[in-house]
Amino acid sequence: MTASLKARYFKADGKAGSARTLPADPFDGVVHEESLHAAVKAHLANRRQGTAAAKTRSQVRGGGRKPWRQKGTGRARVGSIRSPIWRGGGVVFPPTPRSYRIDLPKKVRRLAKRSAFNARASEDRVIVLEDLVMESPKTRELAKLLDKLGIAEEKVLILTAGPRQNVFLSARNLPNVEVQPYGNESAYDVLWADSVVIEESALRSHAKSASEEVTDA
Repeated sequence: MTASLKARYFKADGKAGSARTLPADPFDGVVHEESLHAAVKAHLANRRQGTAAAKTRSQVRGGGRKPWRQKGTGRARVGSIRSPIWRGGGVVFPPTPRSYRIDLPKKVRRLAKRSAFNARASEDRVIVLEDLVMESPKTRELAKLLDKLGIAEEKVLILTAGPRQNVFLSARNLPNVEVQPYGNESAYDVLWADSVVIEESALRSHAKSASEEVTDA
């Protein structure tokens, strides 16, 4: 049985509080490296456009006439100016548009996300924060808060309890800050961040829903 993971706790004004014990779901302490590798590989592959293309000699326009006669010129025999060895000719094995998409089973995606959370929590890179209440978008206020948390120079993923438009707009001009509702993040998003900041109510509601599912089962 793994020991309970804990995280630093801060109030909305940046003042430190006592550490919080993280819920067993998803913070069970298990890091499954194979699923993490598969999730990151699939994420990066699915971002590829796959639009690279070139033409073969049959697709290049022109070249229907033989450039010069077969014999008697002293030059090498040539059948078409669109030969791959000619400038402007076709490509021998050209790239063609294709899909690089990799589909992962739902259980693998879930295991990868749990593993990513556990990896960050074991490194003390998870922070529990009192709910952010912003009446209007204030990039300066959010930047000051991150500075008080000691993570202003890091890549930060903020997970909120549901959509918070003002928090999202406040972070829009901060290049290394991402804001998402808790539950919408992927394993790649968690691993991308140096620190993961989670609103307290998001963890509480997730733990409550998880316990209700267990009770119903």
